[in-house]
Amino acid sequence: MTIQDRIGAVTERIVKRSHDSRSRYLERIGKAADQGPQRSRLSCGNLAHGFAACGLSDKNALSGDVVPNLGIITSYNDMLSAHQPYETYPALIRDAAREAGAVAQVAGGVPAMCDGVTQGQEGMELSLFSRDVIAMGAAVGLSHQMFDAAVFLGICDKIVPGLAIAALSFGHLPTVFIPAGPMTTGISNDDKAKVRQLYAEGKVGRDALLESESKAYHSPGTCTFYGTANSNQMLMEIMGLHMPGASFVNPGTPLRDALTKEAAKRALAISALGNEFTPVGEVIDEKAIVNGVIGLHATGGSTNHTMHLVAIAATAGIRLTWDDISDLSDVVPLLARVYPNGKADVNHFQAAGGLAFLIRELLGDGYLHQDVKTVYGTDLSGYTVEAKLDAEGNLQREAAPETSGDETVLAPVSKAFQPTGGLKMLTGNMGKAVIKISAVAKERHIIEAPARVFHDQNDFLTAFNNKELTGDVAAVVRFQGPKAIGMPELHKLTPCLGILQDRGHKVALITDGRMSGASGKVPAAIHVTPEAAAGGPIAKVRDGDMICINAISGELTVLVDEAEFNARPLATADLSEHQDGVGRDLFSVFRNAVGTADTGAHVFGA
Repeated sequence: MTIQDRIGAVTERIVKRSHDSRSRYLERIGKAADQGPQRSRLSCGNLAHGFAACGLSDKNALSGDVVPNLGIITSYNDMLSAHQPYETYPALIRDAAREAGAVAQVAGGVPAMCDGVTQGQEGMELSLFSRDVIAMGAAVGLSHQMFDAAVFLGICDKIVPGLAIAALSFGHLPTVFIPAGPMTTGISNDDKAKVRQLYAEGKVGRDALLESESKAYHSPGTCTFYGTANSNQMLMEIMGLHMPGASFVNPGTPLRDALTKEAAKRALAISALGNEFTPVGEVIDEKAIVNGVIGLHATGGSTNHTMHLVAIAATAGIRLTWDDISDLSDVVPLLARVYPNGKADVNHFQAAGGLAFLIRELLGDGYLHQDVKTVYGTDLSGYTVEAKLDAEGNLQREAAPETSGDETVLAPVSKAFQPTGGLKMLTGNMGKAVIKISAVAKERHIIEAPARVFHDQNDFLTAFNNKELTGDVAAVVRFQGPKAIGMPELHKLTPCLGILQDRGHKVALITDGRMSGASGKVPAAIHVTPEAAAGGPIAKVRDGDMICINAISGELTVLVDEAEFNARPLATADLSEHQDGVGRDLFSVFRNAVGTADTGAHVFGA
């Protein structure tokens, strides 16, 4: 299959830029793989500790190097709806391993915080850093060197990127990611958003708001809108780390359990003790990373992945930049309309043909690299199938439907919703930023409005409630970056910004914080870097400055005389209230060490 010229060119420049770091990475994981089964290097005392809690048959199996041992890294907790289903997975995986003549052990658990619970709260300031904690926690679990392959149980916002970083750190180990699936559809996302806006206007009370939210988030599984959690699942599948068709099958179903057991057996089959050794560090190469970016654009995925994908790629020695992401956005068509980019949810997307249809469409027109490794053992064309159970309950796969089941939700390339992707990079005298345009009306792709500057999201809400925001406004919410306060999501501002926009005003948000995968109809220039706390020019903006966001040309500009703007002193902010409480005091080392948003906002160095 011939790849599109621009996509091929971007891929080639990533390969060239990454040559030295990728070569070092492959050499490192190659040496680890050449050493053979890890348990062979453990002393008898080490090994005895490693299988002390196992049954006799598993102890006997693990005494030698012939039977593979599958390590399970789980992010289970029963507070987080998306991860609650993982409670039963270790038992399923152990059964599958024994059926394959192998052993499986839970190697470790990692934290899994819910951005939905912490949204607008102090705990959100730990959210981005939790990704790196998860990566380190998973590394601790695998560091026992008891395992020949691994499966990772994770779904949501920072969990999957953290697990992916850990997996690639142990790149010599074959690895399969196992999803749990989305909850069934509740009330529509549109209805939920309307109640939120009515609450922000004071037209309904907290009881009505809580009733609405509970009908939206009502059962085990991921939230059904297309935010970071479901973008994660798309990425794992399109980059070849899921079993085909696994991403959007609902929890608690026979098909879901069958896919879980299949994933466990497949991880064992691709271990060094099997016949198809496939280390994860070879699955995730430059082409796989580009495929992930393409999938993000084609589905209007989460802005958070402009950081997560950069950090994941860096772990594998691949140097992905925002310019790469932006250039790919210019040529990739938008094929999905899932809330906040449309009215449908991921269950509707799945019913319309899902990733199987989307991948086939993109492959057919040369938007994806087909010649990649996958955990399934095929190239990417093996992912143009749907997973189903036959009459006897056996797992089987069928080709994706020839036509979309609903072209208002999932379109073929010939009827793309727009010719370019859902994300755009912005540059200008305020620095660099990201904007999600797939859900923004075309007439709002260019906004020029006077700045109103805030150093705290609650100050914006106070100004809104005091009726101080009565006209066009470019809300600049700064000192929200990773060095300042951990880069929280500011999704709490969305209803008020939406109200101002619905009143006919030109409205935009500019922030060095995040706006989440759920960012919607209001133009938002987010992840501004350099951030205010690092001396970025966003710290020079003043109330009344005219700001232009141009998502068509990719510009973010303060319309102030250059000499005057450059001569302005940098604003400062008292951030002491953000330094402790809910564990924030434990994260000072992260705030001090974190990199910039455009290099992944991680603490692991270059």
